[in-house]
Amino acid sequence: MFPDARILDIDLTNQKISIKVLPSELYRQYPGGSMLGLYLILKEMAVGIDPLSPENMLVFSVSPLTGLPVSGTSRIVVTTKSPLTGTIGDSQAGGFFPAYFKANGWDALVFRGKASEPVYLYIDGDSVTLKPAHHLWGKVTGDVEKMVKDELGDQHLEIAQIGPAGENLVNYACIINHCNRANGRNGTGAVMGSKNLKAIVLKKRNLARSFDQEGLSVLSRNIKNRIETNPAIAGLGQHGTNGDLDAFNELGFLPTKNWTTGWFPEGAEQITGTTMSETILVDRDTCYACAVRCKRVVEVPGKVDPLYGGPEYETAAALGSYCGITSLEVVSQANQLCNMYGLDTISCGGTIAFAMECFEKGLLSKETTRGLELNFGNHEVMLRLIEMIAKREGIGDLLAEGSARAAQEIGGEALEFTMSVKGQELPAHMPQFKPSVGLIYAVNPFGADHQSSEHDPFLTTGPETQERRWLAQLGVWKGYKDTYELDDEKVRFAFDTQCYFSILDTLGLCQFVWGPAWELYGPSDLISLCKAGIGWDTSLFELMRIGERRINMMRFFNAREGFSKADDNLPARLFKPFLDGPSKGVCLNKEVFSEALETYYQFAGWDTQTGNPTPATLRKLSLGWVLN
Repeated sequence: MFPDARILDIDLTNQKISIKVLPSELYRQYPGGSMLGLYLILKEMAVGIDPLSPENMLVFSVSPLTGLPVSGTSRIVVTTKSPLTGTIGDSQAGGFFPAYFKANGWDALVFRGKASEPVYLYIDGDSVTLKPAHHLWGKVTGDVEKMVKDELGDQHLEIAQIGPAGENLVNYACIINHCNRANGRNGTGAVMGSKNLKAIVLKKRNLARSFDQEGLSVLSRNIKNRIETNPAIAGLGQHGTNGDLDAFNELGFLPTKNWTTGWFPEGAEQITGTTMSETILVDRDTCYACAVRCKRVVEVPGKVDPLYGGPEYETAAALGSYCGITSLEVVSQANQLCNMYGLDTISCGGTIAFAMECFEKGLLSKETTRGLELNFGNHEVMLRLIEMIAKREGIGDLLAEGSARAAQEIGGEALEFTMSVKGQELPAHMPQFKPSVGLIYAVNPFGADHQSSEHDPFLTTGPETQERRWLAQLGVWKGYKDTYELDDEKVRFAFDTQCYFSILDTLGLCQFVWGPAWELYGPSDLISLCKAGIGWDTSLFELMRIGERRINMMRFFNAREGFSKADDNLPARLFKPFLDGPSKGVCLNKEVFSEALETYYQFAGWDTQTGNPTPATLRKLSLGWVLN
């Protein structure tokens, strides 16, 4: 049993709203997330369009599993052509908005064209209305949340919106829901702003019942025990994703001062999740139906409002150690500013860190920065830069382009300082410590991403651990004494878990809850969720094939936009030994990494000359239609 997909199609230029249906036999091949979005884009969007032009499509999509009363089932994906990278864009968020999007009866929402004036979309089931948004334009997310709820007389609405950064077409602007959950990467907020679309507003409606309630309840019945006996999951609830920051620093693999070192002895302890729990944490928030409660809520009276949540690990690193910032209060203020203005915290922090290194190396002058001293550790300047970027003021206008384009503008040595892949700034997981993650950074279709495959350390656990037993269900059998190897089996681990994570992204499942190693639910549980949730009698083989199909669709999109293996590069800095700290002397081996790339292309069935899918591989994955 598999449902049809109901798609809401909005022509902003002509203010036309229509409904389309994708029949179940097609929806089963492209069952949600960016896979469904990309199916629609490949069918309808022209090659070579400007990402910020009306011709770009912006697709929000969930899956048939979204909103089931089980942890980790409330995520929404935005798919578009990215203004930051020029590749396909994939951006995901959790919270309550995804579940209630599904509760309103929709599987995807497509925007095309551009409204002549600012608008927002109001959805109440099949009643869909475009409303004027002049009064909301220029406002930060918290103000818009209040204004829309008051305007519509409903304090329980769910709202996904852009802030001023999206309006000003910052290349890494994001889409914010609940004032603190972000479709963060690839600049999807800029695409939304280019369409004069301020927000999507949902009326809360009752969620659909599961196919087999008793079968589904089996997954939740022992949830307390699952959490208590899983140290990684229990740690997420206690200290959030930032609970690992101090451990990475102790190993010497916490990206610091624009990745010039992996060691932050003067500041790491002050910005950890443990410090947060002991000082400014006021609540542990969650997403729809999720028992993990990994979201942080912090408060600093007069400076940080709990409305805007609290820093994740990626944020604490990007706006902390990347920039040499030693104050948790300042990191929390920076996080709040990004959520208010609608900025991706990773790219924002990475771009500011790049600018700080350029300033310290003499490539940016005080004349260029209008008197600002962009030194590492300058708290006041970092906070000021975030606002300048969002408003495209002064040096912020250049930095709003992202570090890769800013480096091209500055020229010279600056090109060595951008820590990005395909134009997207690196997340805070160092390939020197996790080489298979580095491999996925390089080949990932939408730029460096840390949530597109499993991480190397889980192969260093014992053969009887949950991590190794679950990975064995994917055919990943080899263990390692440390994380540094990048042999053929490690490449296969990267590719196979990439395919698995790809199906999780397609089905809108949280990768802290559903996964192939340390997570709350494993591969066999995923099969049970599909069966009990919607009556989908599937198999791990079918799901892995779907995951692989999505990856190949993305690479095909990129290929037609002119991308190839020449774009599958990591920054040169990663191949140079660290000069200090516990990781002194460690680096990626260039020759080994190059060989691993070639092996990856062979495993994926891609042309080793171009790095793109071969016609035979596309046909194997039922994608022959893209060749026509």
